[in-house]
Amino acid sequence: LFGFFFDSPREKALKREIAQMSLQYDLVHREMGNLEKVIEHLQETDDNLYRTIFGAEPIQSTQRQVGIGGVNRYSELEGFNNSKLVVETTKKLDIIRKKVYVQSKSFDELILLAKEKEDMLRSIPAIIPISSKDLTRIASGYGLRIHPVYKISKFHAGMDFTAPMGTEIYASGDGTIESVQSNKRGMGNYIVVSHGFGYTSLYAHLESFNVKTGQKVRRGDIIGFVGNTGMSVAPHLHYEIKLNGVNVDPVNYFFNDLSPEEYESMIEIASKTGQSFD
Repeated sequence: LFGFFFDSPREKALKREIAQMSLQYDLVHREMGNLEKVIEHLQETDDNLYRTIFGAEPIQSTQRQVGIGGVNRYSELEGFNNSKLVVETTKKLDIIRKKVYVQSKSFDELILLAKEKEDMLRSIPAIIPISSKDLTRIASGYGLRIHPVYKISKFHAGMDFTAPMGTEIYASGDGTIESVQSNKRGMGNYIVVSHGFGYTSLYAHLESFNVKTGQKVRRGDIIGFVGNTGMSVAPHLHYEIKLNGVNVDPVNYFFNDLSPEEYESMIEIASKTGQSFD
């Protein structure tokens, strides 16, 4: 009769444990809610900042909205006094686990993109390819110019830099020596560097070379020396950049070692030169 009205010591201890467990589950449930907010913030930053910086598409919302469909994976947790709390907590934990997995895969992709971006920034031909920064050495810019021999207006596909014979010539970006050629006419002695990412650079009318085909070079490495070979009227470097096989104006790429004032001055000087040296 006593047992019908009063709990035994064992039952009291068990009830205390159940109450404590329920409290712990509730605290864990709340903490997981906070964790889910942190993950959502990471997702938002990922899509709107990191992926924007690296030019990547945002992850589709359908990929982020993970589900737990299929058979009832929680049936073994049902049928107990606190089953609802346990099942809800376990479901939330599964959702968080899947969201973390999706986000971790995204960060793995961003790490690769960052590495590619770093490689690209090192590879873009972004420095003046001769040792002197004296902007008065710009003899001819990109565009229509008077040919020094034929005295007619012809398209000049690069820039000419005057310099003494033997002046060092630098690779303007990381890359691989694609071609080393020697000719008595045209470009004379010249080098072509393949930078990857669609970029190549050409250095013509050289006195001599310092590299061979297939050699890896870094931005700033000495690859040759100013000369007067081929169809050239004076010692100078003829320099070209191509992007995806099409010539582009080199002056737009000298942003790595010039101040804004020097850069503006270079653009102005290059636009005013009337006759090319080749």
